[in-house]
Amino acid sequence: MTPQAARAAVIAGAGYWLPPPVLTNEELGHRVGATAEWLHSRTGIIERHVTPPGMATADLAVEAGRKALMSAGTRRVDAVIVATATPNRICPATAPEVATRLDQAQIAAFDVGAACSGFLYSLAIAQGLIAIGQAGKVLVIGAETLTSILDPQDRATSAIFADGAGAMVLRAGTADELGAIGPVILGSDGTGGDLIAVAAGGSRQPSATTPGSGPGSRFLSVSGPEVFRQAVKHMAAVTHQALTAAGWQLGDVDRVFAHQANAHILTAVTRKLGVPPYRMATNLRHIGNTSAASIPILLAQDAAHGLIKPGDRALLTAFGAGLTWAATTLTWPPLPHHTPVPGGEHPCPHRPPSCAG
Repeated sequence: MTPQAARAAVIAGAGYWLPPPVLTNEELGHRVGATAEWLHSRTGIIERHVTPPGMATADLAVEAGRKALMSAGTRRVDAVIVATATPNRICPATAPEVATRLDQAQIAAFDVGAACSGFLYSLAIAQGLIAIGQAGKVLVIGAETLTSILDPQDRATSAIFADGAGAMVLRAGTADELGAIGPVILGSDGTGGDLIAVAAGGSRQPSATTPGSGPGSRFLSVSGPEVFRQAVKHMAAVTHQALTAAGWQLGDVDRVFAHQANAHILTAVTRKLGVPPYRMATNLRHIGNTSAASIPILLAQDAAHGLIKPGDRALLTAFGAGLTWAATTLTWPPLPHHTPVPGGEHPCPHRPPSCAG
C-alpha cells in the first residue's frame, strides 16, 4: 500500500433531511396566478419541501448531518464543511454552529459558497484535507433554505427552488476501495455572475434600500434561457473531463447524479451526453431544485431505496451560480449502518419507492 493510496477519501455514510411542509403546485398556483399544469410543464416539478417560519439552514444541516453520522456508525469527525448559498447569516459561517450542535466542537468547520456546485466543491476540499493528513474523517453537508431568498410572487423561481439538506461522511482509505472519490474536476466563469444572483445583501450592495436598488434586489433572479445554455454546455463538458481523469468511459457508468436544476436542463444534458434516461437518477418531481443539497439528497435517497447498490459506478455533475461547475466519479460502497428510510419518513409519499418523475 503506497502512502498516496492510503490517503483516498472514501464514503462512509450518507443521509438527508427534508423540512416537513410540502408546497404543491396547486397551492403555489393559487399564490402566483398559474395552474398546476402550467407550473409542472415549465419545471417538471409537482411539489417541493419548504422550511416553516423560524427554521434556518443550520437546522436542516444538523438533521442531515446526524443521519450521515449514524449511517457511518461514527460519533466524531475532524472537520465539518457546509456547502450553502443560503447561510444563516452573512457572518459568521453556518458550519461552526452545525458542528457544535452535532457535538463536534473544537474542530475545523467552515462554509463553501459555490451555489449548486457547492457539494462537489466541498468533496474536493474534504478529499484534500484527507490526502494531506489534516483529517481522518470529514462531514460534508449541502444545505439550503432557498425559499428564504425567493420573491413569493415570482412564479418562475418559486416553482423551481426548494429547501433540504444532504450529507456524507468521508474517511481516509485507499483508492481501490468501494466508495473512494475519484478526481474532482472544478471550473468557474465570473463573467456569468449576474445570470443567477441575489443583488442585495453583500458589500457591493448592502441592502435593498441602497441607492439604485429596488425591493426585488433582495430576491434570487435567474436569466432562464442563458442559464439553460450554460448549464447544458458546462455539465456535459465537465462530465467528460471527470470520466477522462478517472479512466472511465461513459458506458462504464451505471448511474448519473446530475444537479436537479429543472426537467428541461436534465433532459438536455441526458441527450447531449447520450446517456440512457433510465441511468439518470432524479427526484426533481417531488423535491425541486435544492441547489448545493440536490446531489447529496439524491444519492442518499437512491441508496435508501436500493436504486444504487454497492459496486455501481456513479458519475456526479453539477452547474450553478458563479458561474461554477464540477464533476467526479465514484463506485458506491456498502453502508452497513444505513437505515432504509431516514428519520422514518418517506420523502416522496405519492411515488414510493422512487422519486423519479
